[in-house]
Amino acid sequence: MKKKGLTVILLLALISSVIIVTANASNIFDILSKSQKTVTIPQEEYERLSRYKKMDDIMRYIETWYIEEPDTDKMIESAIVGLLYALDDPYTYYFNSEQWEQEKENDVGEYGGIGIEMLGNREDYSVTITRVFKDTPAERAGVLKGDVLVRVEDLEVNFYSMQNAVNIMRGTVDETVEIEVKRGEEYLTFNIPRATIHVNRVESTMLDDQVGLIVLYAFAGESEKEFMAALDALENQGAKALIVDLRDNGGGWVESARQIADLFLDDGILFYTQDRSGYQEKTDMKPGKDDIPLVFLINENTASSSEILSGGLHDRGRATLVGVQSYGKGIVQAVIPLDDDTDGFQMTVEEYFLPSGAKVHKVGLTPDIISEMPEELKSVYFALGDLADPQLKDAWNAAKELIK
Repeated sequence: MKKKGLTVILLLALISSVIIVTANASNIFDILSKSQKTVTIPQEEYERLSRYKKMDDIMRYIETWYIEEPDTDKMIESAIVGLLYALDDPYTYYFNSEQWEQEKENDVGEYGGIGIEMLGNREDYSVTITRVFKDTPAERAGVLKGDVLVRVEDLEVNFYSMQNAVNIMRGTVDETVEIEVKRGEEYLTFNIPRATIHVNRVESTMLDDQVGLIVLYAFAGESEKEFMAALDALENQGAKALIVDLRDNGGGWVESARQIADLFLDDGILFYTQDRSGYQEKTDMKPGKDDIPLVFLINENTASSSEILSGGLHDRGRATLVGVQSYGKGIVQAVIPLDDDTDGFQMTVEEYFLPSGAKVHKVGLTPDIISEMPEELKSVYFALGDLADPQLKDAWNAAKELIK
């Protein structure tokens, strides 16, 4: 045994970058005493696997000795959730197979749900309903924009549990979901049946005095194509200035924002990103632009890709901002598929900055023209293009001033 042990030690000394391991041996001498299949892996990979030895030890104890047959797949999924949760980043989380399919449905714009969108507040951890879709169970039940979501079924809803709340509200059509909201000082409970929700990304109309309006609800699906079609239609109707309403638009795909911005810039950059190593990457615009004057309407829920679009064009002197300070989500997530696209996760990978170097994250965008929505109107539904909406009216006045 000593001679064999010496041979192994010499082998490790001569080939320091390679380790021989087995599936069930805890150290190198176990290999010598058991007849098992072996594999050869690089030293770096062996050291990486060794970091997770404690977790594997616990799993083996459970598999061998736990009083009941364990659900190891569930345990592994929970471990992944915990791994990502430990980053303490509400924008980094795991999608199991069911949630992964729901994400795909959301991007397509059709899913089983109750018909609301919401946004979390990182300061007080509250979650506010920012949009109630038309002709949906939520609207029919009486849920209003501005309601604070406090509970879904048995789940207490906050900034960190918001994704779990979404997962519960999505699901089988006609099954009922119980939610509780806070409206002012009153708590209201609703039992809402799920239905097939059809999500419209873009709406548009002409306002008076040659001003066009495009409401962009989210950067998802083919929102950039819908935006382009709306812009063409408005210009064909005689629009000489354009309002883009990004209120309550919480963002979405960065590439969609880039393509829309590219309609209005000839060259230069829209924004740049920076990773933890300090590496920077610029997002450049292509030649060819539409010179129509632009006004972006923003509010406290305008976030992420919405801030890239409006902030980048404003920073380049291409647009006027009207409304109130935006949300301030200046970080970018990568959405990563796993296991042949059966599940996946998203993870924050970069921070973005405006062309001038201005920071957006936890800062937001400051409008050129401050226009606050009166408290009593915050949950009011205004028809598309209704100038009784005081913020829209301020944007319309600003747009008229830009027409030559």
